[in-house]
Amino acid sequence: MKMSFPTIDRAGIWPYRGPALFVLLLITLNACNVAKRLPPNERLYMGTDIVMQADSTVSESEQDAMEEQLTALARPRPNKQLLGYPWKVAAYYLFGEPRSKNGFRAWFRRKFGQEPVFASAKAISSSIPVWEARMQNEGYFDSQVTGELKEEGYKARGVYTVQLKPRFYIDSVAFVFDSLALSDTSARRNFMTSARRTLLKKGIPYQLDAIKLERERIGQYMKQRGFYYFLPDYVAALADNDSAAHRTDLYMYIKPEMPAAAGVPYSIRNVFIYPNYNLSTAQRDTNRQQAYQTPENRFNVVDSTNHFNPKLFRDIVTVLPGKRYNSRAQDLTLSRFVNVGAFKFVRNRFDPDQQGDSAVLDVHYYLTPYPTKSVRLEIDGTSRSNNFTGSQLTLSWRNRNALKRAELLTINANAGIEFQVNAGNQGITNYRYGLEALLSFPRLVSPIRFRQDERQRALPKTNVTLGYQTIIRGNLYSLNSFQTTFGYSWRQNQQIEHSFQPFNATYVLPSNISQAFIDSAVENPFIFRQLVNIQRSKQLILSSLYTFNYNSSPRTVSPTTFRLTSNIEVAGNLANLLFNKRDENGDKVIFNVPFAQYVRFDADARVYRRLGSNLTWANRLFVGVGLPYGNSRDMSLPLIRQYFVGGSNSIRAFRPRAIGPGLFTRDTLQNVLITQDGGGDIRLEANTELRLKFNKYVEGAVFVDAGNIWSYYAINVFGPEAQFTKQFYEQVAIGTGAGIRIDLSYFLIRLDLATPLRKPYKVDGSEWVINQINLRDSNWRKQNLVFNIGVGYPF
Repeated sequence: MKMSFPTIDRAGIWPYRGPALFVLLLITLNACNVAKRLPPNERLYMGTDIVMQADSTVSESEQDAMEEQLTALARPRPNKQLLGYPWKVAAYYLFGEPRSKNGFRAWFRRKFGQEPVFASAKAISSSIPVWEARMQNEGYFDSQVTGELKEEGYKARGVYTVQLKPRFYIDSVAFVFDSLALSDTSARRNFMTSARRTLLKKGIPYQLDAIKLERERIGQYMKQRGFYYFLPDYVAALADNDSAAHRTDLYMYIKPEMPAAAGVPYSIRNVFIYPNYNLSTAQRDTNRQQAYQTPENRFNVVDSTNHFNPKLFRDIVTVLPGKRYNSRAQDLTLSRFVNVGAFKFVRNRFDPDQQGDSAVLDVHYYLTPYPTKSVRLEIDGTSRSNNFTGSQLTLSWRNRNALKRAELLTINANAGIEFQVNAGNQGITNYRYGLEALLSFPRLVSPIRFRQDERQRALPKTNVTLGYQTIIRGNLYSLNSFQTTFGYSWRQNQQIEHSFQPFNATYVLPSNISQAFIDSAVENPFIFRQLVNIQRSKQLILSSLYTFNYNSSPRTVSPTTFRLTSNIEVAGNLANLLFNKRDENGDKVIFNVPFAQYVRFDADARVYRRLGSNLTWANRLFVGVGLPYGNSRDMSLPLIRQYFVGGSNSIRAFRPRAIGPGLFTRDTLQNVLITQDGGGDIRLEANTELRLKFNKYVEGAVFVDAGNIWSYYAINVFGPEAQFTKQFYEQVAIGTGAGIRIDLSYFLIRLDLATPLRKPYKVDGSEWVINQINLRDSNWRKQNLVFNIGVGYPF
């Protein structure tokens, strides 16, 4: 056997690559011994080959799909191979039989080896009826399979010959019933009506899985119309095949042995709710004699403590007395009880009874609430898109039933410190202090009565917030912000979520601007621009905000996942109509504070494509546009609404906020000015990343990022070079790099190393800097290699 060995480098050192290379070398040396280690007359099973002999009416795509299904059913499963070599088996036999369960040989077998899978003619013959059944279930009636073992040396493969007959297609679908099986006229009518929504259509292939789905659909249809005991197993299908035309007529019918109770419709008589149920108070809080009815006489509530306002259950429970039993209403009710957030455990019970000639159900809901009040202390590690890393301490007080209708009141007090890890000698330290109160109602709070959508599994929420935060930016200045919002959030379905804040007020007040900051602004034009930006950030922002979120269906098995988040914000228009008082600068003011006027739209689209079991391709496209007008005196968005790029969650080859706006130039990546304030009104950014999972804990990635920000007008503090023009594509920054992610289960630590490929401005006559890459040059590394530390994925 011809073998090759690793070469020895000039220093005389073998280039060792860890245990994997060592094991691979040992296995290579042992390759010729696998055959000798196998038991006598045994062959190693190496896999399955299929010879497809299909009828001319079967397309190649159908043949490929059938072959893929049959291969998945093939047994036994062969050992893992590398270029056709069973390396796991070689590792299994490498050191011989273990002498003890805890010795090195046993450990090596468990860690690197795999017990050999031997070829068996019996396994081949056992697979044949399974394969033939699968082809029949897919509509290829009368298809046949033969199989044999093909041996070569110490190896063997299963070779199957598949005679794939023409596929049968559905020609008609009929619903029929036996009057004995469906004695109730309502049951017969509903069963026949269900045919209008059948999944089985003329012209589609015959498939057993489709028939199973149809049975499930019929079962749900009947349960949603009062038939509490009806099950999909009571539905059967009869196929009448035309072998000449390869067509089949399907007849859906109810089995004669179905229990009589399954064909009887049930109505809801009473609904009992026990909202304070637990083992210690079960006897007292389930005593129906203490039940009281809600104002609408819908429900009977047993709650000795009067902990919850009965109006809460009017919003949640859709199983109503006097109506037919409906499984969909029952599922919605249970889902809402869980999603409202006040109950730790939710269970229910149905009691059937006879009331005259009618069948009725009494419904019981047993609810175990969470503790109403709780206090939590959190210490968090933070990593932001502007490369600020640090920690934050949050003290949170929570009341899950603030106004007795499961309202959630949360008060958070936080304090934190942040420092820049990649800003060279220009980094600064931020201190954050904040206080926030959030009150969330599990309903729509409005003077207008909205009709409840009974299809929603989660109740809509009304959110009211009031908060204050101050950021002390080194020894330069402080930025204070006060915010209050009122808005709604609701889920349209599992994929779509909406949020609308008709009222959003933010007051920004800079303070404690240091003399050192002012003095440096006199000498440096850039810092002067930043000083002006900070001074002008004193503004009142009165806006309305709408957010749309979309996630592709979690139920699909598609390898592609799509997410979209978009926002549209309009600010200052109503204030501009109502207030006419102006300050000395000519700006309209409210209580002597100028207000901003703008419209802002952005969209964040992400596509994740699974290329293999351990390989994922992630992509993001961000587009944001802000149009300042009217009372926006410097014709730019407010500082806290501006866009920024660069940093660990953005374009990683550039330090935070080191790009743009437009052609605005930083001399070097290392020379990032200490203020780093001032963004753009327009942002375009694209990111693509390949993620390869090495094992449970370690993942690698390579990526390319591109983008920039621009100002909408040329009269802002950055001047004409920052304005968005038709040549914007010539001002795009591009960077690339690689990274390692360490998955610690609760959070993921990300380490990325990146370098620019293209800068927005010219360096030595060209924006492209690929030809300047010189890893040996310490000065180049200092100026162009950017190391990012982050928590979680960048997108």
